[in-house]
Amino acid sequence: MHAFDILGDPVRRRILELLADGESTAGEVTEVVRAEFGISQPAVSQHLRVLREAGFAVVRPEGTRRFYAVRPEALHEVDEWLTPFRRFWEPRLAALDTEIARGRRARRQETS
Repeated sequence: MHAFDILGDPVRRRILELLADGESTAGEVTEVVRAEFGISQPAVSQHLRVLREAGFAVVRPEGTRRFYAVRPEALHEVDEWLTPFRRFWEPRLAALDTEIARGRRARRQETS
């Protein structure tokens, strides 16, 4: 399955967002996803399985708990696909970085 087939689902994208903050238990992920999407625990488990089988997530069993984490290598395909499009936002981000630095410098000069 192609990376964008996996990431095309909003529930799976949200799960990856949650896991990007660090390892989480299946229960923690399920609690958030159920509240936000109104889907059942078995449906969340199915999404976790798809992410795991596609290589986007890894699971670490600890007793009866399952800890999930992002597998960043799987996002490499997405990163490569985005490469030709970076030219659309990178100059704007660089300009924003410059403006932020100017603002910080100005604040330091005002307080000195």
